Amino acid sequence: MSQIANASLNPSDVTAGADGPQAAVAAVSAMADRARTASRVLARADRNWKDRALLAIAAALDEKRARIIAANAKDIEAGRANGTSDAMLDRLKLDDRRVDALIAALQELAGLPDPVGTVLRGQTLPNGLRLRQVHVPMGVIGAIYEARPNVTVDIAGLALKSGNAVLLRGGTAAAASNKALLALIRDALESVGLPADAVASVDAYGRDGADAMMGARGKIDVLIPRGGRELIQRVVTTAKVPVIETGEGNVHIYLDESADAKMAVPILLNAKIQRPSVCNTVETLLINAKSQAAGQVLAALAKSGVRLHVDERAAALAGDTPTVPAVDADWDTEYMDLDLAVAVVDDLDGAISHIRRHTTGHTEAILTNNLAHAERFIAEVDSAAVIVNASTRFTDGGQLGLGAEVGISTQKMHARGPMGLRELTTTKWIVQGDGHVRS
Repeated sequence: MSQIANASLNPSDVTAGADGPQAAVAAVSAMADRARTASRVLARADRNWKDRALLAIAAALDEKRARIIAANAKDIEAGRANGTSDAMLDRLKLDDRRVDALIAALQELAGLPDPVGTVLRGQTLPNGLRLRQVHVPMGVIGAIYEARPNVTVDIAGLALKSGNAVLLRGGTAAAASNKALLALIRDALESVGLPADAVASVDAYGRDGADAMMGARGKIDVLIPRGGRELIQRVVTTAKVPVIETGEGNVHIYLDESADAKMAVPILLNAKIQRPSVCNTVETLLINAKSQAAGQVLAALAKSGVRLHVDERAAALAGDTPTVPAVDADWDTEYMDLDLAVAVVDDLDGAISHIRRHTTGHTEAILTNNLAHAERFIAEVDSAAVIVNASTRFTDGGQLGLGAEVGISTQKMHARGPMGLRELTTTKWIVQGDGHVRS
C-alpha cells in the first residue's frame, strides 16, 4: 500500500491541532506543490511509460476488485441509511461489471495515441524562422465531483495519459470507494517509477478542501466540476481557478412527424431507462402534433416504469396511458430518475424554439425520416452534441472512442462535449532560429 493511509496526505500537510479552512488551504497548497513537481516528470514521460502506468492501474483493479467492491458496499450501505435515492445509489455502485468496464477503459486509453507533442500547425517563415504549435499538458488539473467512484479512475487515467497531475475531491458519499481506488492508483504509479503525487485527493478536508481547491489560483491550472447543478454553479461562481464548466443535462429528443414507432420506441427506451441517473439520459420528449408513433412511444415508456409529466396535448395523445400533469418547472428539470417531461409542438420550429428556451447545451436529438429536417436541426440547435436517429446515451467519451471522459463540457471554449485526452492539453509555440533578431 501507499505510504499513508488516505493515499494523498503527507504528515506535514496537517498542522497539529488545526482544523477548518486554514488547515485545508495549507494542505491543498502543499499537495498542489507536490503535484506540480510530479507533473514535470509526467511532461517528459514518453507514451510507453505512461501506458505502462495505465496498464498497472488496470491490473491492480483486477487484482484488488474484491477490496474495492467491499469498500463500495460500505458507501452504498451508508447511502441507503441516509435516504439516498435509488438513481443516485446506482451512480455510486461498483460491481464486477463496472470494475471490468473501468479496466477496459484504461486498456483502451493505453491503446490511444498520445496527444502530447502532436503538431497542430507549423511553417518556415520567409526569414527562416521555423514555427510549430504543439499540444502540451495543462500541468495540474483539479476535479470536484459527486458520488461517482468510476470518475476517480477515469479522470486519473486521462490525466496521466495527457501528461497531467490531478487533485481530486470525490465527495463524502463515495469516501470509502475513492480511498481504496486512490491507494491502488498511487501504488501502481510507484510500481512503474512515476511519482505517486501525480494523483492525490483532498477528501480528508471535505468541503473545506473543495473550497481550497477553488481558491488555489496559480497552484491548480484548471478546475473541472462534475455533478449536479448546485455543485457546478457553486464552482463556476466561486472559483478563482479557471474552470471548464460541465453542465447539467436537460436533454431533449424531438419526435418528428415522419419518425416511425419501430425506430422511436427502442431509442427512447434506451435514452431514458438504460441508466436514468446519468447526464446523457433524455429528460424531455417533444412530440410533433401529427406524429403517428406518439401513442406507442408513450405506452412503451409508461410500461417500462417511466412517469410521464405531460402537457394537455400530450395527455390527449397518451389516451389510457398513465400520466401526470406537467408544471412549468418540469421543462427545466434534470430528473436523473424514471421521470420524463413530454410536450407536443406543432412543427420543427416549435421543437427548436422549446429547446432554445430550456436547453442546458448538453445533448439534443431528433428522430426523423426527413433529411431536410435533420439538417435544419443540426444547423440550428446549439448544443455540445446533436444526434440524429440514435440514443442520447452515445454522448459519452467511451462511446465516442475517446477511451473515457473527464466530463462533458457545455462551454464554447477549446473543450466542448465529452472531454478526452486532447481536451486536457493546451498548446505551446516552439520557435527555432539561427541567430535571428527582429528588425
